[in-house]
Amino acid sequence: MSRQSWVVSLYNWVVKSDEKKDEDKPSVARNFIRLITAQFLTNTGDAIVNPKVTLPWLLQSVGAPTFLVAWLVPIRESGSLLPQLFIASAMRRLTIRKWVWVVGSVIQALSLLLMALVASSLEGYIAGISIILLLACFSLARGLNSVATKDILGKTIPKSERGQVTGLSASAAGLVTIGIGFMMALSYAYDWQTSSYFIWGLIAGAVLWLLSALIFSRVDEPKGEADDTDFSVMRSLSQLSLLISDKEFRHFVITRACFLGTALAAPYYVLLAEERIGDSIWVLAMFMVISGLAGLVSGPFWGRFSDVSSRKVLILASSLGALTSIALFAIAQWLPEALASFWLLPGLYFLLTVFHQGIRVGRKTYLVDMAEGNKRTSFVAVGNTAIGMMLLVFSLIGLLSEVVTLDMLIFIYALITIVGVLMAMRLPEVSKRS
Repeated sequence: MSRQSWVVSLYNWVVKSDEKKDEDKPSVARNFIRLITAQFLTNTGDAIVNPKVTLPWLLQSVGAPTFLVAWLVPIRESGSLLPQLFIASAMRRLTIRKWVWVVGSVIQALSLLLMALVASSLEGYIAGISIILLLACFSLARGLNSVATKDILGKTIPKSERGQVTGLSASAAGLVTIGIGFMMALSYAYDWQTSSYFIWGLIAGAVLWLLSALIFSRVDEPKGEADDTDFSVMRSLSQLSLLISDKEFRHFVITRACFLGTALAAPYYVLLAEERIGDSIWVLAMFMVISGLAGLVSGPFWGRFSDVSSRKVLILASSLGALTSIALFAIAQWLPEALASFWLLPGLYFLLTVFHQGIRVGRKTYLVDMAEGNKRTSFVAVGNTAIGMMLLVFSLIGLLSEVVTLDMLIFIYALITIVGVLMAMRLPEVSKRS
């Protein structure tokens, strides 16, 4: 069997679609496999460079001030979202855009290599500040990948198969997270607090991003439309007018912002478990494994469901995610002793993660299917920039932890998600098959 036939056979076995055309199979199959492989490698790197687990330990290992830890998640998440408006403006002038993704991956690899150099040669405040600055550079480069990924996905993969790329990538990422969780559980056999562990982890992450760049560079991307206008900051900012002029897009962005409730509630499940079950590393490792297992088993399902109707995925997944948090709140109010059991909080966290995975896959597929060409690029950039700002705003709700219980915070985020459910019901269908 030739290499091309093997790739097509694998593609036919993995992908469920009613729209495959024989003459397009080799090209689509190659792109499908390359996109999934590249995203798998970067997801593996993301698991290694985790702002909630790995990076705090890295700062601790170099003796950085504790207050710097609070900057990790906001810089990692919002740093990649906020500049996408300007990235998209520049990228719209290109007919071939995969190189934007490649450049983003190379910059992320270099950022990790420099972090490794800092960890091996500096200590204390200077080391901490250097790592934070490199993380900001890393995060900005992720913005390049984010904008380019959805654009190239729309150009190279048929509409009825795009959700499966995202779903299978999420499943692969779940497998990696499970492995890291088990490594944490076995950490008693290793000295995880030494900087040498993190140095090699950062180097491994850099290698993964370089490999992903190499694979992505081989994607068969057709030429697209190019915008001949000159790049300017004001013209980039003018794209925000889409939130006013395009009613359906504005409705989607507000809906997506409300879905941040499930993402922001998740860390409080872990904090509640540490409070009620114990702060052993075994508890943290268990939640890592559960998170990976949820992505592994649910990613393909949500991907195929999204190709049928990403709108229905958003409604179902967000509804169940909100109900999971409401159930936790009810148990905390009337059966608080149950939260100390070894299975309840991890079980609820598993459900929340499964449903949040559905929201992630569904909203990515919905956004890619909403428009074509440069309009899609603008939608991705404006939407992500708006969500980056809303993420910072919604994160402020966490300040209530000084005056309310953790379960009450989870309940508040559930209410925000319910608003998103009601808005999702009013979204139009964008999938070709409904």
